[in-house]
Amino acid sequence: MPSADRRLQPRRKPRQVRAELTRERILTAAAHVFTEYGYAAGTTNRIAERARISIGSLYQYFPNKDAILAQLLIRHIDRGRWTEAERLDLSPGTLRETVRAMVRDAIDSHSEDPQLLRIMIEEAPQSRELLDAIDRHGRVRTAQIRDLLSRHPDVRVGDVGTAADLILLTIEINTHKLMAAPGATPVETFATELVDMVTRYLRGD
Repeated sequence: MPSADRRLQPRRKPRQVRAELTRERILTAAAHVFTEYGYAAGTTNRIAERARISIGSLYQYFPNKDAILAQLLIRHIDRGRWTEAERLDLSPGTLRETVRAMVRDAIDSHSEDPQLLRIMIEEAPQSRELLDAIDRHGRVRTAQIRDLLSRHPDVRVGDVGTAADLILLTIEINTHKLMAAPGATPVETFATELVDMVTRYLRGD
C-alpha cells in the first residue's frame, strides 16, 4: 500500500503551536463540512472556507480530503481511551457494574456525531497510520480489560486473554453499529441487553 499511503499522509507535521492550531482548525472544519454536506460534496474548498484559511494553506497540511478523513478517524481512535479503569470497584458482586462502565464508555465515546461516525466507518481509506492506530488502541484496551478480569473475583472464564479480546470486539462492533445508524432500539435498552449478555458470559451463567 506504499503509493496509497503517500496519498493519505499529511504534508506538514506541525512543529509550532500555531501550525498545530491550524491543523486542528482544518480537522474541526472538515468534521462539520462532512456532517453537513456528506462526504461526496464535502470538498476541500468548503473545508478551507469553514476553517477560514486559503485552499493553498489547507494543501500545505493535507493533500486531499481522503487524508483529512483518515486523520479524523485516527484522532477519533486515539481519543477513545478508557479513563475509568483504575477507579472501578472490583469487590464481589460488582461485575455487572464493571461491565456497564465498559459499555457506557464505548457509547459515550461514539455518541457525539453519529453521522460523522458513519462517514468515517464507510468512507475512510486504510493507511498504515490508521492500521497502526487501530492496533495500538486494541492492545491498550485489551490489556486494560484483561487486567480487570484477572483481578475480579466473580469472573469465571477459561482464558482471561481470549475473553478480553472477545469482550472488546463484542462491545465495540455493536456500539459502532448502533451509534452510526441509530434505529428503533433505544440506547439504554441496547446498553442493558449488552451488559447482561457480557456479564452472564463472564460469570459462566
